[in-house]
Amino acid sequence: MKMMLAENIRAFRKERSLTQEQLAEALGVTAGAVYKWEAKLSLPELVLIIQMADFFDVSVDVLLGYEVKDNRLEATVKRLREYRRSKDWDGLAEAEKALKKYPHSFQIVNASAALYRAFGVDSGDKALFRRALELLEQSRLLLSQNTDPQISEQTIYGRIAETYLGLGETDKAIELWKAHNAGGLYNPEIGDTLAQNNHVEEAVPFLSEALTKILSDLVRTIVGYINVYLERGDHASAQAILSWGIELLQGLREADKPNYFDRVCAALFAVLAGSQFLSGQRDEARDTLIRAKELAAFFDASPSYDESDVRFITRIEGASAHDDLGPTAIAGVELAVSQFENEEFTALWDRIKKEEENHGGQERT
Repeated sequence: MKMMLAENIRAFRKERSLTQEQLAEALGVTAGAVYKWEAKLSLPELVLIIQMADFFDVSVDVLLGYEVKDNRLEATVKRLREYRRSKDWDGLAEAEKALKKYPHSFQIVNASAALYRAFGVDSGDKALFRRALELLEQSRLLLSQNTDPQISEQTIYGRIAETYLGLGETDKAIELWKAHNAGGLYNPEIGDTLAQNNHVEEAVPFLSEALTKILSDLVRTIVGYINVYLERGDHASAQAILSWGIELLQGLREADKPNYFDRVCAALFAVLAGSQFLSGQRDEARDTLIRAKELAAFFDASPSYDESDVRFITRIEGASAHDDLGPTAIAGVELAVSQFENEEFTALWDRIKKEEENHGGQERT
């Protein structure tokens, strides 16, 4: 509950062009008392609040100017999340009130744990981490109430591990991450923590697997955005994310040695060319298609699906690369071109292939 009594006394007094002395005289108190009310140094007695409301011709509610918070469970959870987002430390007191009111609510306990953990990270205060740890353990016991698909026992254990890390208990953090690392969810955290604690060789496989997963997710995300932008006819955005993604992926090449992402980039170049073609950039589209053809030929001359040929990544036991681009990189380019279903664009690709074939034939004679 938030009151605006001091501000309202001052505002209503000035609205009626009264001095503090005049208001004090009307209420039968000293001018010093009115000063203290307006300066928030003291509160008037209830009978005086009622007299002032009557004097100013307003209700007591209006004079108090209070705002009653919505203290229903869902609203409280939302408010706790907002305290965390805005880094408002008043949220800690709010969390403790909510925990007293809803001590067995997964949502309240989980949101309060997140608040304490976030402020622990911001301040380095171990007391906050310890309180977060208590609440996380409690939330794990209440997990059957959870309806958020992004929260599971695995993710709660991950947060517990992060909290142990904040407490300086690194071994416990790593042990928990490793025990709940299904799908490599905590590979980045494990690799980073091991590397920071001088376990470099042990860290490398975790970091390699993490980077491989990140790159795979990145490609799928870029393709998703491309489909969105092309459907909207937003070719500028499609070309921007394609150019960024291609540049990033091509930075993974070791010297002049082909790797799997050259195959992917060849197809992305073809999609970029298609977007350029449809937006009237015909010369640019031709140049980009030539780059797609050249990169695909480079990969197909010595195809590599070995993850260790990708810069920064070491060999991963049991890893393999698969996609639906076709048996060769050229086939991937062909597929990308065909998906635009544009006869002129397809004809441009056919001319580029024919020119390349003719050029190759002249070189061989």
